[in-house]
Amino acid sequence: MTTRRAGAAAVVRTRGWRLFRGVLAMLVFALPVVFLGLAVRQQFEPLIRADNALSRAATGFSLRHGLVPALTVLQAVSQPFVVYIVATGVAVWVWTSKKLKGRALWAFVTMMVGWGIGGISKPIAQRARPVVDGQVPHAHGYSFPSGHTLNITLAAAVMVFLLWPLLSTTWRRVAVVLAIVVPVIVGLDRLFIGAHFPSDILAGHILGLGIMFASWIGFIGKTASTSSPGPSHPA
Repeated sequence: MTTRRAGAAAVVRTRGWRLFRGVLAMLVFALPVVFLGLAVRQQFEPLIRADNALSRAATGFSLRHGLVPALTVLQAVSQPFVVYIVATGVAVWVWTSKKLKGRALWAFVTMMVGWGIGGISKPIAQRARPVVDGQVPHAHGYSFPSGHTLNITLAAAVMVFLLWPLLSTTWRRVAVVLAIVVPVIVGLDRLFIGAHFPSDILAGHILGLGIMFASWIGFIGKTASTSSPGPSHPA
């Protein structure tokens, strides 16, 4: 009985420590986003001026070079609900075919929680969208942070961690490159189509990565679940 109690206490301490590290990691990533959000709410002039100038320059470039139709298509296929339909399908496949239940459940819950956090963040900042030329489709709702950028960053990073034990060395490198390049492309799309300011996009990237790392550290950590064989660290 004493041995069991000691074992249970050790498990509680280990889980408590993981959760503490997860919260700490989230704070590290959240602080820059909070500072950006405060600067936006307080209309910090250097940030607002730079955001407006870059937004005008980007949308002007898109109009001059006829990029709006292609950017509109990319905007549609990178909608969060589209991204999460695909990502959820991958998680289900990992659960059912590869029997990595713990990893798959972690991936799905992390993505859904991140999606919710992104939705809650926008009304807090209450930033209006950029004012763009009439030929550019105007996005609706609040602007900070970028939901497209947050969710594609989160989903891409989660997919790398989820699939890591199943990939060869070459495919791991490919997955990491894609997890960097695809969110950057989506972020640029949001800027060049005039849907977001640069600071919105930066905040989305930071918050998406922060949610993923905090969740991994807090709920998986150095020891992956017993249903998730293979390396627990993707890098």
